[in-house]
Amino acid sequence: MGKPRTPAIASFWEEFRRARAIPEQSYDVCSMGDTAQLADELLALILTGAKRATACLLRDVELGRGQLAQVGGYVVVLDGRGTPAAIWRTRQVEIKPLNEVDDAFAWEEGEGDRTRDGWLRMHRKYFARRAAAEGFSFDDSMKAVFERFTLVWPSADQ
Repeated sequence: MGKPRTPAIASFWEEFRRARAIPEQSYDVCSMGDTAQLADELLALILTGAKRATACLLRDVELGRGQLAQVGGYVVVLDGRGTPAAIWRTRQVEIKPLNEVDDAFAWEEGEGDRTRDGWLRMHRKYFARRAAAEGFSFDDSMKAVFERFTLVWPSADQ
């Protein structure tokens, strides 16, 4: 989260805001994953409805790499090229150790086999890769932000 706003992002947000008669307000911007390919794969899961949750390490928020998600807040999601492609609205935020993920959250995140064990395997690998690249120590008891959301743009009623 916390990506800089480009004119394309601002235009995408304004189109949504005007179409839905949403008052002027702040929003966050995110690109998911750590590669363009992963960002596109995760975006596809959002657009097809399989993915309705996401998680990040709390350390990223504490380091200023984005704001802590707020219930009712909006997030513009970018594809792997940095082009705005979707908007979600946050419906739940919970902070707890990464390894306390539950079955329901793993299912809602929509990745892999959608099981808790599969979720932990994938996220341990992802965060360990980031830790190696960024020089921090990772273990799966680290605090994480678990966010559930609803896709609001594009949507079936557009």
